Amino acid sequence: MSRRAASRTLLATSVAVSTTLFATACGGSGSDAASSSGGGKNLHVYAWAGEIPDSVVKGFEKETGIKVTVDTFDSNETMTAKLSSGSSGYDLVEPSQYTVQQLIGQQLIQPLDHAKIKGLGNLALKFRSPSYDKDNKYSVPWIWGTTGFAYNDKCIKSATSWKTLFDPKYKGKLYMLDNMLASYIAGLQVTGHRATSTDKDQIADATAALQKQKKILAGYNSTNYPQLLAGGQACAAQAWSGTAMAKVVQSDPHVHYVIPEEGGSVWTDGFAIPKGAKNTTSAYEFINYTLRPEVAAKVTDDGSSASANQAARSYVKNKEALANTAIYAPNATIVKADFLLDPGTAMQYFQQGWTKVKAS
Repeated sequence: MSRRAASRTLLATSVAVSTTLFATACGGSGSDAASSSGGGKNLHVYAWAGEIPDSVVKGFEKETGIKVTVDTFDSNETMTAKLSSGSSGYDLVEPSQYTVQQLIGQQLIQPLDHAKIKGLGNLALKFRSPSYDKDNKYSVPWIWGTTGFAYNDKCIKSATSWKTLFDPKYKGKLYMLDNMLASYIAGLQVTGHRATSTDKDQIADATAALQKQKKILAGYNSTNYPQLLAGGQACAAQAWSGTAMAKVVQSDPHVHYVIPEEGGSVWTDGFAIPKGAKNTTSAYEFINYTLRPEVAAKVTDDGSSASANQAARSYVKNKEALANTAIYAPNATIVKADFLLDPGTAMQYFQQGWTKVKAS
């Protein structure tokens, strides 16, 4: 879990590609989408490991006769490097939200032809025209998750705010994720700013808050914090949603995962068509197939992830997963949650601040 989430939220700290993010985005032409005229009965997909269940691939192949080849990556940076090298051979890729921004800026993905897509209305409102890709011009969200915190009610009766993780009352029983931008989500929001802020002074506010907080932390932990919560070694911990946290929430009635009232954050991985893809007709067929509610439900039943497809929820058989806030955070709790975006040149402020936090 931590390896995947770290890649989503850290932005790899080496964000050289981000400096030209929007400078070239306007240079893309709608004619790129028109390149979808060709393609045989093949589809080459480059996706996160484990995020497209075999049942989805096999069902698509059986229905369409299209042969699907799925290669997997373990970081957005690996995927971006593959596309940047040219002639990747992929017809469909699965970038996270901030990487969609970067790929647009580098003109590595093409605008989608919405006339060829059916089912965008099935997406949850949060994923329709998101901040990183207005009008879903370049990507279609597939799965999603959140950054929030968890607490043990044997230690803390109830908690709804990031302030819990900054409360000296729980000194030595608090953990933060060992991840720069994940920590800054809390630091920025607890000081009254947006998690997407790139303002130097606001980042400085967050840095000061995190420096003060460090004195009461038991540590930074991106691995076994769910177990520490269950075992009582931790009263509260910043947390990522997903399998590890969900298992503890499901098995231990005293551990609760919440999206803080200040907002927290949301991440999503979705499908995009690389520029120059050969089998774009097949790519559109696959996108349409995965937008069908009964198909999208398989990402939960067979993949233990939250589907970005709101209509799919009524088809999910695993009702415990739907009720588990560490998989499906309630819609009302993510209204204020930010999509963590590429900070561009402001990354230097985060890096400088994080150095101060770790040294304090």
